[in-house]
Amino acid sequence: MPASAASPPLHRLLGAVADAVAGVRAGRSLNDLLAATPAELRAGTQALSFSVLRALGGALTVRALLAPKAPPPAVDGLLLSALALLWPTGSPPPYAPHTLVDQAVTSARARVPAAAKFINAVLRRFLREQDALVAQALQQPVARHQHPAWWIDRLQQDWPAQAGALMAAANQAPPMVLRVNARRSSTAGYLQRLAAAGLSAQPVDDPAFGGHALVLDQACPVHQLPGFAEGDVSVQDLSAQRAGPLLLGGTGPGMLPPLPAGARVLDACAAPGGKTAQLLERADLDLLALDADATRLQRVQQTLDRLRLPVAGGTVQLRAADARAVASWWDGRRFDAILLDAPCTASGIVRRHPDVRWLRRPADVAALAAIQAQLLDALWPLLAPGGRLLYATCSLFRAEGMHQIDAFLQRHATQQPRLAAASPGHLPGVPDNPDNPATGPAGDGFFYALIHQP
Repeated sequence: MPASAASPPLHRLLGAVADAVAGVRAGRSLNDLLAATPAELRAGTQALSFSVLRALGGALTVRALLAPKAPPPAVDGLLLSALALLWPTGSPPPYAPHTLVDQAVTSARARVPAAAKFINAVLRRFLREQDALVAQALQQPVARHQHPAWWIDRLQQDWPAQAGALMAAANQAPPMVLRVNARRSSTAGYLQRLAAAGLSAQPVDDPAFGGHALVLDQACPVHQLPGFAEGDVSVQDLSAQRAGPLLLGGTGPGMLPPLPAGARVLDACAAPGGKTAQLLERADLDLLALDADATRLQRVQQTLDRLRLPVAGGTVQLRAADARAVASWWDGRRFDAILLDAPCTASGIVRRHPDVRWLRRPADVAALAAIQAQLLDALWPLLAPGGRLLYATCSLFRAEGMHQIDAFLQRHATQQPRLAAASPGHLPGVPDNPDNPATGPAGDGFFYALIHQP
C-alpha cells in the first residue's frame, strides 16, 4: 500500500502498527487497539497490521536469530512489524525494502531514540542475509505456518491431513460475502443493482446456504453497496449463513420440518446480531435475543434497526443476561428452537481476525469448552417437546465441535437427544471439504450440530 499524497507518512503508520502489535502480544484485541488509533491513521494501520500479524511467526523466529534477547515491547513491536513486512510472501511487498527500513528507523528516532541504531542494524543485516535467515527460520514450524506452536500442534492432532492447508488458508484475505435481505429484495434483483453500481458478484445457489448469498468478485467498503444503509443487504460469511436454514428447517435432505409462524425462538449468545437478523429475515418469529455483554447487545439492536426488523408478524426482545443463569432471565415459557452460537476460540475466523492466533493461549480451549458445556446443559431443558437446538462455534478445534457434542449426547443419553441428519458437523474452511458449496469459495471454519428432542 504505497503512500499517496494524502496518506500519513509511513513512519507514523509504522509507529501505530508497532503499538498494535505490542498490544496484541500483551493480550489486547486488534479491534480495541484500532479503535484507539487516531482516525487519520486507522485505515492504514489496520491494513499493515493484518499483513504483520499474518507474518508474525516468521518475524518472531528471525528476530530471535538476530537479537536473541527480546528488546522492550515498544522497540520489539516496531522491529517485529518491520521484519514481518519484509518477510517474503510471494506477493509484491507493500514498500521497497530500503524505504521500509529507513522509515522504521525514522519512527524509532521519534519514539525510542536510543533504539534507532539497534533497529537500523538488525533490519539492514536482515536485508543483507535475507535468503539464509529465512531458510533457517523456515525450519521452525512457527515460521513455516505463521501460527503459534501450540496451535500448530492442536491442528495437526485434529486435522492431520488438512492442518497445513488450514493454516495457509488462514493467511489469505477472505472473500466478501453478502446476504441479501429476503424481506426487501431478491438475489437476482440485487445482482442487477450491484451491476448498475459497477460491482460484480456470483450467487451461491446451494439451498444449504439459504439462497440469499452472493460473493463479490472484489471486496469494497460497505457504503458502496447499493441499499446497505437502508437494510437491503448485510455482510456475512458463507459458513455463518448456514445457521438460519438449519434452525428454521425445510424440505432438503435430512432437514427438520419448518418451524411454524410465530415459533418461540431463543438466540442465546446473540451479539453482534448477524444470525439474529438472518432468522428474522426468513421467518415470523417470537424471538428472544440474549447476550451477556450489554454493550455488545447494542450492536444487535443497531443491526436490527438498519435492517428494519422485525417486520409485522414477528417480535423480538433483547435482554442482557448470561444464558447459563436461567433463573435470572427465563419466564418459564419453553422454546420451539434455540440457537446457541457459543463463545469459542474463534480459531476458524483467523483469516478475518489475524490477531486471534496470537491472543489465544492453550488453556483457553479447555476454559471455553467448559463454558460451552455449561450452556448446552442449561439450555437443553428449556426446549418444548419436539424442539430443536442448533449448536454453533466458529472454531476449527474438535474440542469445541464434535468432541463437545459427543460428550453432551452421552451426558443426556436418558433424554434421547438426537443429532439431525442435516447437521454438517465441522466445516474446516478448505476447498476439499465435502460440505463446502458446489459454487463459491470455502467459508470460514465452523462447526454446526442440530440436536432435537424425540
